[in-house]
Amino acid sequence: MATTEAIQAPGMVERVQDFVLENKRAVLIGAAALVVGGAAAYYASSSRARDGDDLEKGDSRKEKRKSKKKKSTKSSPKDGPILEERSPKLDSESEDEKLTNEEILALSLEERTRIAKIFKDKGNKAYGDRNVGVAEGHYTRAIIVSPEPEPVFYSNRAACYMNLGKLDAAVQDCDSALSLDPTYIKALNRRAGAYEKLNKYEEALRDYTATSILEKFGKNETVQSVERILRNYSSEEAAKIIATREPRLPSTSFISAYFAAFRPRPLPALPEAPTTGDNTLILALQALEAGDYPHALTLVNESLDQGISFDAGKAEALNLRGTFKFVMSDVDGAKADFTESIKLIPNFTQSIVKLASVHMEQGNPAKAFEFFEDAIKQNPNDPDIYYHRGQVLFIMNRFSEAADDYTKSTELDDNFVFSHIQLAVAQYKGELIAKSMATFRKTLKAFPNRSEPLNYYGELLLDQQRPEEAIEKFEKAIELEKAKPTPNVLPLVNKGLALFQWKQDLGAAERCCYEALRIDPECEAAAGTLSQLLLQQNKAREALSLLEKQVDLARTEPELQAALQYKFATVAQLSFTQNYPQIAATLNSLAQSM
Repeated sequence: MATTEAIQAPGMVERVQDFVLENKRAVLIGAAALVVGGAAAYYASSSRARDGDDLEKGDSRKEKRKSKKKKSTKSSPKDGPILEERSPKLDSESEDEKLTNEEILALSLEERTRIAKIFKDKGNKAYGDRNVGVAEGHYTRAIIVSPEPEPVFYSNRAACYMNLGKLDAAVQDCDSALSLDPTYIKALNRRAGAYEKLNKYEEALRDYTATSILEKFGKNETVQSVERILRNYSSEEAAKIIATREPRLPSTSFISAYFAAFRPRPLPALPEAPTTGDNTLILALQALEAGDYPHALTLVNESLDQGISFDAGKAEALNLRGTFKFVMSDVDGAKADFTESIKLIPNFTQSIVKLASVHMEQGNPAKAFEFFEDAIKQNPNDPDIYYHRGQVLFIMNRFSEAADDYTKSTELDDNFVFSHIQLAVAQYKGELIAKSMATFRKTLKAFPNRSEPLNYYGELLLDQQRPEEAIEKFEKAIELEKAKPTPNVLPLVNKGLALFQWKQDLGAAERCCYEALRIDPECEAAAGTLSQLLLQQNKAREALSLLEKQVDLARTEPELQAALQYKFATVAQLSFTQNYPQIAATLNSLAQSM
């Protein structure tokens, strides 16, 4: 949830998403051209399940393309194909059909071809009459007696197997049809449908993606099938990963942004005879102040295990441990620690505010506001309360109310830079553009040695299509961050995006993201942006490694699902280039024109 971020600016994430959305068709076609990759291209939309579509009627697919005959209005088997045409009346059994397979196989090739067609036509009629089992038998005889294997025979029998629930047999027949004609779209679709019913999402996605590209994205139903598989596949895999993954710290940039959203407080005063746990707590808070988050986490856990002798110290330790749990997505554990902290010190407003954030994370804004009100009753002059309530109002798009809370926060403490920045952002989102820019300029003067106003002001300039001015602000922010022991790399990533937006300079943008990852290897924004830029440069395999990194870095289940969709879509697209290299090459010009 956005409540865990220090700033709610319309910047990094939104602009990366916009970048992908603007290129959504190129993303899909990118399976061949590798222009832009990513599952964001596959918009969420509902789509009915497809067990198969129209049977082929001719002796070959060429015959079907020669003419389009009037569709029959007769209904088809459940979830099955609808015949596009009807063969001549085949109600009676011909003399040829009375022959055994062995007798037919002894005939001339021409006779065998003629009889195979009769069996195929009889199969089509039986299928149209919902006699799927009978149809399957006719197609089987057609396959046996035909002198040359016909992909249509296998594909139509696969449709029967789909309706009979013989999914593995359907896959095998589609394999046979596609071995004869790799671009046989009906067979690809049928195999995809069978894989989907078998919950083999990777294989289903591969086939639906290939079909979409072969159809040049002309059929929305196929694209929707890709979207559906991506949603189901990513949801299933994300749940598995979350269930087995150990909690771990997110990127330094993320953690520092969260802790920076609270005003610093003095260290707690120790009792006259401090225990080992008391002293370890002080070490934990000092490590936190130094930005050494892994060490701070280890020490605060040790302090609680060792035992803290005074209530204020234990409440402080529970607050810190709960905060680490929160940023590591252990929301229930965080709630327990914050609740215990408040029991020890009822007016500990920071724990109350963080508990409000937990309820917001769990999708309960009403409960969150109850805790904000409780915090105000405990300490109406704590500026952090109003800042964080403003954050909640902001993500609810209540920008005017959020601005009021940010203003209240600055009135109580004018030295907290984020209240000023967020006020400007709320004004901007509320379409008070001139007022927002004036607030930012005022903030820049008031905090000349802080990088954050420069970075977020640059984001607004970039949003206004003023990339040259934005880059100037990002570069100043980068210089200020270099002086820190743990620099925030977002200005570097922002500079890369600005260079791409301004000059289409993919190489420079790529270098900015690589530098950001060198400084903060766990920065998800850098990994995500770089993967998009690499795909823009036809570096699909390098991009895939970054997409896998995004999966590893994703903090919450929704973030993980989104990262997996990007990864799975790119894998399916790469599969197409391997299976259809010549077609992939011809689609390059199509991708560049969209």
